[in-house]
Amino acid sequence: MPGVPAVPTPGLIDGVRRVLGTGGALASVLDGFEPRASQQQMAEAVARVVTDSGVLLAEAGTGTGKTLAYLVPAILSGRKVLVSTGTRNLQQQLIDKDVPLLQRALGPFRAACMKGRANYLCLHRFEQALHDDRPRDDDTRVAMTLIEHWAPRTQTGDRAELADLPEDLPFWHGIAATTENCLGNECPRYTDCFVTRMRQEAADADVVIVNHHLLCADAAVRRHSFGEVIPECQVGIVDEAHQLEDVATQYFGVTVSNYRVEQLFTDAAAIRTSPLFVPQQDAQAVARAIEGLASSSRGFFLDLQTRRPGVRQSADPGATLFDERLRVTGETLAEAAGESGLQLIDALTALEEALALLKDAPEDLRAIGRRAGEIRDDMKFLLRAREEEYVYFLEIRGRHVALRAAPIDVSHIIRDVLIDRLPALVLTSATLSIGGSFGYVRARLGIGEALEVRVTSEFDYRTQALVYLPRKMPDPRTREYAAAFAEEAARLLTASEGRAFLLFTSYAALRDAHARLSTRLPYPMFVQGTVPRGVLIEQFRRTPNAVLFGTSSFWQGVDVMGDALSCVIIDRIPFASPGDPVVAARIEALQRRGIDAFAGFQVPLAILTLLQGVGRLIRHRQDRGVIALLDPRLQSMGYGRRFLNALPPAPVTRRPEDVERFFAEV
Repeated sequence: MPGVPAVPTPGLIDGVRRVLGTGGALASVLDGFEPRASQQQMAEAVARVVTDSGVLLAEAGTGTGKTLAYLVPAILSGRKVLVSTGTRNLQQQLIDKDVPLLQRALGPFRAACMKGRANYLCLHRFEQALHDDRPRDDDTRVAMTLIEHWAPRTQTGDRAELADLPEDLPFWHGIAATTENCLGNECPRYTDCFVTRMRQEAADADVVIVNHHLLCADAAVRRHSFGEVIPECQVGIVDEAHQLEDVATQYFGVTVSNYRVEQLFTDAAAIRTSPLFVPQQDAQAVARAIEGLASSSRGFFLDLQTRRPGVRQSADPGATLFDERLRVTGETLAEAAGESGLQLIDALTALEEALALLKDAPEDLRAIGRRAGEIRDDMKFLLRAREEEYVYFLEIRGRHVALRAAPIDVSHIIRDVLIDRLPALVLTSATLSIGGSFGYVRARLGIGEALEVRVTSEFDYRTQALVYLPRKMPDPRTREYAAAFAEEAARLLTASEGRAFLLFTSYAALRDAHARLSTRLPYPMFVQGTVPRGVLIEQFRRTPNAVLFGTSSFWQGVDVMGDALSCVIIDRIPFASPGDPVVAARIEALQRRGIDAFAGFQVPLAILTLLQGVGRLIRHRQDRGVIALLDPRLQSMGYGRRFLNALPPAPVTRRPEDVERFFAEV
């Protein structure tokens, strides 16, 4: 790395100490920097793995400074470093905050941020859209004007630069530089391509920062071809590693959705006005194939929606996060949508073949033909539903309908394409171990021999936090629980004067609690789903005495420091619902191996999820607050002790008076 001479491996730990220690390089550029024993402990463990190769599992609680703990030794090693984060927000924090800090402390080095292709503008597709005279709605016209002014000035093409662009804008999907939209080196704007530029910067960089979605996308490409998305690196760091299994499950699966087919139809329909298309003698065959695709697609997805071929397994209706995911088999699919599915396959084949007959067809047309063939092949795989290592299910969310297959076990995939590929790999998170053991994460991620380190938080939970467990609550699976929860929550929110997160395991429970509390408490209330997540969090931060109601996505990756958040109320133990097809299939797979799936899978997963939710409260040494766990099973069931033992070492009370006294003293 230019400016950062590689430290000889025997001296890497000494180099880390000189940077992170008293009077070190970081102290010279960062006002108020205080050496942390926990940070140095983790950094030295990272240095050992980088030096000796292998895998490190590093659990580092909030406040340890784990980002610098892994970056400093990795950069000092002089090797090419890959950092993968759980979210794009953390990616941005690394590139905007941590990298510039270390460039001042260590000397210049090059860092590049890589995101998924859908985040980048395709200049060719946008130019086509500007010349498309189809009527547009007001939101799209405003967005087009915004993008038209931004496109000539941006250096990255990253939509994150457009803060005013709606997150769910359908128009963006048509102009993003996705694989489906890409013409490769035959694109007329290839030399200006933002994705090409991003990849070149990553190839030249010393530190490449990606997210887990792109990490898995790269692994999927490597698994099925000789290509790559991310350049080869010698040191890999997976931050927020507890999320890796879920992301890998998504990326190594197969999906055909109505949106995917509709996008193909939209692009295919647009070519009928192309001057390169109109003179073709086979144009009528293409036009007929396009119309056939439209009608067969409508029929297939309508059958899926109305006939519901899935089997909903028994589950607590108030506790499932995925009540619109239905498990399917080849037999149930054949009965509900077999005929319409075959018609869609035929229509996709007809479109592919009709486009193949066009003479001297431009790359735009050939790309549409390839996409039709890929969707057809995925359709065949999904309708057969025969592969035992996959679970098949139907997902319906509003008007979005998708048929999916997900791998039941991703441990061998992660091992093959990630763990065995990188000479040195660090997997870190605030929540990796249970009861001092990394056994659960090892099994789920396919990790064999590894160095382990658990670094305790620098926070003083004994004075900063209080855990509240109510004395008497009904079973959360009964009807009485919702009213009892609202009563307890109202008392807690009154004591905290708002300033709280209410975290739920289901939208149904969230809606019920909001309905009960919104009319009886004077505090501003923000509800997940009303506005984009980032906007909601910012509104909460800016609004005094606010209360936020959230489900799964708010249990992790949300940082609100200071007085704005002083209470976290959790409604239920966050068990993954056995009604979710993927969870059900994993339970069955463990049971077939003679493993107690509840004790060995469901409870450990719920513990890690609970700890993520609890971790929303204390984010800084000055933060103080109450963690309220209202599910009585934590006290009444034998497994409850495993959850309570995993909590941060804060005092526990069952007296609401103690909560009121705690807030009175804050």
